[in-house]
Amino acid sequence: MRPTRPGLLAVVFVVVALLTWLTVQQFYSQMPLVPWTAIPTVLLLAIGEAYAGWMTRARIARRPGTKPVEPLAVARLVALAKASAYGGAGFAGLFGGFVLHTATELEKVTPRSEFFVSGGSLLACVVLVCAALFLEHACRIPDDHEGDRPE
Repeated sequence: MRPTRPGLLAVVFVVVALLTWLTVQQFYSQMPLVPWTAIPTVLLLAIGEAYAGWMTRARIARRPGTKPVEPLAVARLVALAKASAYGGAGFAGLFGGFVLHTATELEKVTPRSEFFVSGGSLLACVVLVCAALFLEHACRIPDDHEGDRPE
């Protein structure tokens, strides 16, 4: 499996943001409000993935007090990290499209509140993408140098 490329995540973000912006411009008055609950939910996911990355890194490095990690568990964590990175980029683009549209209508009460909720959700999604990339990086097998190998 190849590492996730940040450039591809950026492309996903931009494409989804533009498509969302175009859609929101047409149908904003008919759409429901953006839920504020996305912010804590996504942040909890990010915290969980960052913690999993931290623990997995310690277990792969075989630090004292940790058990060795199962290879299948690492493969599952990599799959989770890749899915979270792409999902987070897509949802960041979705919220970014809302931010782009509502930024032009900040004088009105509802678009202003949607701007802040969408902006917070966008930032939470960026944190999730960063945590997912860290988890994916933590699952890599460390370089095994000849001089560092215990005998």
